[in-house]
Amino acid sequence: MDLEKKPVVSDFGAWGMNVVSSVGIIMANKQLMSPNGYAFCFATTLTGFHFTVTALVGWISNATGYSLSKHVPFWELLWFSIVANMSITGMNLSLMLNSVGFYQISKLSMIPVVCVMEFILHSKHYTTKVIMSVIVVAFGVGVCTVTDVEINAKGFICACVAVFCTSLQQITIGSFQKKYNIGSFELLSKTAPIQAASLIVFGPFIDYYLNDRSILNYPYSAGAVFFILLSCSLAVFCNMSQYLCIGRFSATSFQVLGHMKTVCVLILGWILFDSALTVKNIMGMLLAVLGMVVYSWAVEADKRAAKMASIRISEGEELLKEKANGIGSELDMEKGQMKN
Repeated sequence: MDLEKKPVVSDFGAWGMNVVSSVGIIMANKQLMSPNGYAFCFATTLTGFHFTVTALVGWISNATGYSLSKHVPFWELLWFSIVANMSITGMNLSLMLNSVGFYQISKLSMIPVVCVMEFILHSKHYTTKVIMSVIVVAFGVGVCTVTDVEINAKGFICACVAVFCTSLQQITIGSFQKKYNIGSFELLSKTAPIQAASLIVFGPFIDYYLNDRSILNYPYSAGAVFFILLSCSLAVFCNMSQYLCIGRFSATSFQVLGHMKTVCVLILGWILFDSALTVKNIMGMLLAVLGMVVYSWAVEADKRAAKMASIRISEGEELLKEKANGIGSELDMEKGQMKN
C-alpha cells in the first residue's frame, strides 16, 4: 500500500494518527511503567517488543500482497537501524542521568539541530517567518515543561548523542523514501525487523544497566500483559504515522507540529492522573499552539510563493522560446529574400 501515491490517508489524517497514537502510547506506558501502575521499567526491551509487532504486521502485509516490497540496500537499512537504536538508547540514558528539565531542553533542541542538518545535507533554507515561529514553539513548550535543570558530563554526552541520532534518523526517513521511491509502510517493514532483533538482544542488558533489574525476574500479571500488548498495538500506528508524516512533509515540520503531543500529554495527565497544571503551564501551551499555527501558515505561504515563482519561470521560458522561434523565422525569411 503506497500511502504517498494514493490518497488513502489525508494529511490531516496522518497527523491525527500520529498525535492520537503517540499520546495513547505515552498514557499506556505511564500506567505500565509507573511505580503506582505495573512497574515495568524495561523501556528499551519494550521498544524491541514494539518493533517486533510492527515487523510482524509488515510481514503479514507483504505476504498477503497488501503492500509491495521494494529493494533497499541492506547496508543502508543496517546503518539506519543502528542510528535509530542509538537514538532510543541515548534518550533512555539521558532521562536516567539528567534532570527532567535538561531532558526536556535536549528534546527541544532537536528542532534547531534538524534545521541545521537539513541545511547541511540538503541545502534547505528557511524564511524568517518559519524561523521565528519555530522559536515561539520551542519557547512555549519550554515554559510549560522545563522545571529544574541540572547538567553532568555523562548525561550531557548521552543527550548530545540522542539528539544527533534522532535528528539524523528523521531526516534519513524522508531521504530514503525519495531516493528509493518507497512508501512509508514499505520502508518501515524493512527497518523494523533489524531494529527488533537488535533491541530484543541488547535491550535487556541496557535496561539492567539502567535499573539494576532483570526482565526475567519481572512478575507478569494479566494487567501488565494487557498494557504491553496495548502499547505494542499503538506503536504500530505511531511508527507508521511517523514515517508517513516525515515522508509527506519534512523532519522539521514533524518536530514542530509534533509538540502538539506534548500539549495533549500535559492536558491528559491533568485529567487522568491528577498532574499539576499551573498558570505557567497553560500560558506555555497557548504560546506553543500559537507558534504551531504561525508555523503552518508560514510553511503554506512559502509553498505558494515557490509555486508562483515556478509558474513565472516556466512562463518566462515559454516567452523566450517564442521569441527565439520568431527570430528564427525572421532569419529564414531574410535568407529566402536574399536568395531571390
